[in-house]
Amino acid sequence: MAVLVPEFVTMVIALTLAQQLEQSISLGIFLLGAVLALLSALAWRRERDRRMAVVAVGYLMFAIYGFVVFLEYYLFSYFSVRTVELLEHSAAALILVGLLAFFLALTWD
Repeated sequence: MAVLVPEFVTMVIALTLAQQLEQSISLGIFLLGAVLALLSALAWRRERDRRMAVVAVGYLMFAIYGFVVFLEYYLFSYFSVRTVELLEHSAAALILVGLLAFFLALTWD
């Protein structure tokens, strides 16, 4: 039987099915956005095309949003519910910036 070290105690949170689904999808958004941002940054480094840099930033915005939403339930023990909800809902602006970045990359000459 494993013994827990007091400094490294994992936090167990009882989540509803909807919250588990939100957290799983947010983790997927974070991982996929991070991988696509990395690949786009590598393509930008090779090609030096400004569009690829903008696309990499767009994917990074999606990854940051996914990470913030994924951490939402873990942050409740450190911050108030009002603060965490404000952080999560304001992080939706990252999606707006990411979509704008993709639009700019498509229309840029």
